[in-house]
Amino acid sequence: MTGVSLTADLVARAQALHGAVPDEVLGSARLHLLDALGVGALGARRGPLKGFSRLAGGVHAGGRSSVLGVTGTAPAPVAALVNGSYIHSLEFDDTHVASVMHGSATLAPAALAVAQETGADGAAMLSAYAIAWEILIRMGQASPGTLQARGFQTTSTAGPFAAALVSSLLHGDEPDLAVNALGIAGSQPGGTFAFLEEGSTVKAGQPAWAAHSGLWAAELARAGMTGPSRVLEGERGFFQLYADDPGAPDRLRDELTTLGDRWHLTDAAFKLIPCCHFIHPFVEALGLVLDAGIEAGEIAGIHCHVPRGAVPVIAEPWADRQTPRTPHDARWSLPYVLAGRAVDGRVDLDLFDTPVGGERLDLSTRISYEVWEDSGFPARFPARIEVTLTDGRVVESSVDDVIGGAGRPVDAAAVLAKARANLLGAGLGEDRTERLVHELIDEPSPRPSLVGELLAGGTG
Repeated sequence: MTGVSLTADLVARAQALHGAVPDEVLGSARLHLLDALGVGALGARRGPLKGFSRLAGGVHAGGRSSVLGVTGTAPAPVAALVNGSYIHSLEFDDTHVASVMHGSATLAPAALAVAQETGADGAAMLSAYAIAWEILIRMGQASPGTLQARGFQTTSTAGPFAAALVSSLLHGDEPDLAVNALGIAGSQPGGTFAFLEEGSTVKAGQPAWAAHSGLWAAELARAGMTGPSRVLEGERGFFQLYADDPGAPDRLRDELTTLGDRWHLTDAAFKLIPCCHFIHPFVEALGLVLDAGIEAGEIAGIHCHVPRGAVPVIAEPWADRQTPRTPHDARWSLPYVLAGRAVDGRVDLDLFDTPVGGERLDLSTRISYEVWEDSGFPARFPARIEVTLTDGRVVESSVDDVIGGAGRPVDAAAVLAKARANLLGAGLGEDRTERLVHELIDEPSPRPSLVGELLAGGTG
């Protein structure tokens, strides 16, 4: 086998770019990092994994990395596991639409934990975070939709490679060592959609486990373990085994040629409601109908056209989606979230804290769907609905793409407002909230240690 391996090419390009990320991209990275930490702080208080930070005690105590919800510290891989789980637990964290990557749930906890562990400055932390995001997006775009079609969550499957890269960049590892780290990370991908069958909370930990695994992969490489340099390619490579896509490595190699010239992080979408991103455009489409003067009591039924790739997540089995087992399970229920939008006039955290039932459940059972074959998913997240009214009229509504996608960006003011609301809701108070926002957004090189101090305690 000849030629430079795909992993070696990836590492070389990432290392050459580290410290030279454009200001515009770093500005986007700051917003995404703040958004993720705000969501994580709120998740520590209001999410389904409240108390999860106890993992940072006992044998896992020590280290230099901060943990949301407590004042103590932990080794970087443990802190990344806890913090990433909180970030993803509310389904309120960012997504890059075309690649379907929840990048910050893996990379924000990884970058913060390793920066605190190594004493790296904030400029280096932001650079590593942004570059790893770009790699994760490119891995998704090299084989769009295939990982999810085979039952894997894309972020938790590809995430260990990106997290290992973060660690290697912030530790200043030599290229061969970084290649070994990514090779070792190739033994750790996982994260299936089996949680949908019982409404389990394990999905919250899947991107976090990717962060944990990637950081350990880099540690193992630094301790002398070696990994296969061609872990991404060939018959036993990542894309063949997990995506059943032998052409993906070549597409990823092509994607890497634009690294540093074409930036995708600026297109990553911020979530404005806390549920599966595939549902968001449907909520907007129904909102257009309701805002035109239709009342919830006038709705006899709703019929949804669901992109085929989204069906296994938000629509099947339909009877189970219509009657979610728990409020948390409702985050992936297209009919129940739509019913909540109609009955409550909004979709916010309260919907997922309130027992399933009442008018919402009644309307949910009167919602139907069909598969939409040519929707353009996952390059965009569209929605089409027909709302049948009690007087027999049918009102149609559609949304071409989700708010926050490349063509419909959320402005910085809205992201900052969301972050402030989440941090205040987490109990940080106005002074700590404003200091954290200033540190991450305005300081030339945010201090990772201070970020941890501002977030520690008072959030559990």
